[in-house]
Amino acid sequence: MTKEEILLAQSEHLFPCVFHYYKQPLVISHAKNQYVWDADGNQYLDFFGGIVTVSVGHCNDAVNKKVHAQMDRLQHVSTVFANEPQAALAKKLAQITPGGKLTKSFFTSSGTEANETAILAARCYTGSTEIVALRYAYHGRSSLAMGLTAQSAWRLGPVTQAGIVHAVNAYCYRCPYGLSYPSCEVRCAQDVGEVIRTTTSGRIAGFIAEPIQGVGGFITPPKEYFPIVAETVKKHGGVFISDEVQTGWGRTGGKWFGIEQWGVQPDIITSAKGLANGTPIGLTIARPEIADSVKGATISTFGGNPVATTAAKAVIDFIEEQNLSINAAEVGAYFREKLLELQAKHSIIGDVRGMGLLQAVELVEDPISKTPAAAQTTAIMEAARENGILLGKGGLHGNVLRFSPPMNIGKSDVDEFARLLDASLVRASSLAAVR
Repeated sequence: MTKEEILLAQSEHLFPCVFHYYKQPLVISHAKNQYVWDADGNQYLDFFGGIVTVSVGHCNDAVNKKVHAQMDRLQHVSTVFANEPQAALAKKLAQITPGGKLTKSFFTSSGTEANETAILAARCYTGSTEIVALRYAYHGRSSLAMGLTAQSAWRLGPVTQAGIVHAVNAYCYRCPYGLSYPSCEVRCAQDVGEVIRTTTSGRIAGFIAEPIQGVGGFITPPKEYFPIVAETVKKHGGVFISDEVQTGWGRTGGKWFGIEQWGVQPDIITSAKGLANGTPIGLTIARPEIADSVKGATISTFGGNPVATTAAKAVIDFIEEQNLSINAAEVGAYFREKLLELQAKHSIIGDVRGMGLLQAVELVEDPISKTPAAAQTTAIMEAARENGILLGKGGLHGNVLRFSPPMNIGKSDVDEFARLLDASLVRASSLAAVR
């Protein structure tokens, strides 16, 4: 199909809610390592990785070699049959989860399904139904997951879910109390207890949170936040669910999972995305007693698929062999310095935040009022495309640029990206001045 035929088919035959970042949709043709090419042959340095999904580089040779071999051997059997790739992945996961306490897995095909399974398990285990989530959160696109999500743009249709309440999150740049860290004494963490005491029965099934909020704009909490919250959740009988769909697999640097950066032992971890480098997979891994509480029989037609689980195990092995978690920490710190240099140069950058190779900048019209620069963000996205770099957008106000390149990039890639991002900021600013 030509580019025009692809765009016409998409316009005529896909739901219109399938949106694109750019005024003219970008048609991707092929990709390799940290680069992608469009249908016109233009090359782009990819610093978003398919929404935090390409963890070890596009079309990774080591991973794909194992995937190709598995496809020729056994492609699908469903969960009603045991198979080696699923068992091998589950065994490996049990060895690397925090504290070695999460040892039983349930596989699905997406992060949405993983979170659905986690909520089910929490409710079965506790006998309670009420769930506490955080404002600005994003947990998926099913009705339940949209109920957990706390951004109106991502709550489609009648998504009200009984028993779900939302507490204040640790958004230091836009503190809802108008306070500053650390003199605030992490007041936002106390809100979780207040929400439980005032809007629930006082005995909850669980609490779910992203260690660093993804779609929210890589909102990164202070180190005290989650330890305080975890203790509160435990006190009220709930289980702590860490949504690691975007923060898992070494991306935050030095640890397998984002929640480990805060020294918290979760009861359930969910993940997807970077686990299989783009092959569809979802994971819910829990303490044995929680997993065992889900009584009866269930299936997941594509969960534990031999090809998907082979890809996931290959990704984990590659991350270990190449020390990519350490690379994410070191190159991520270098990247952070480059972003801070850009902040000093461009007043539109109000905040730089994130961890490892999960970084973001929040754009504002001026640093005093912090008015979200949503229109300027869109202009910068367009300029970045013209300059040959791909990045993401997020935040409640659509004014956050998100960066999540493959974890095996080097400092030279960061240098090139920073140079092109700088040029994009300048170009967008000059165009705005002309208008």
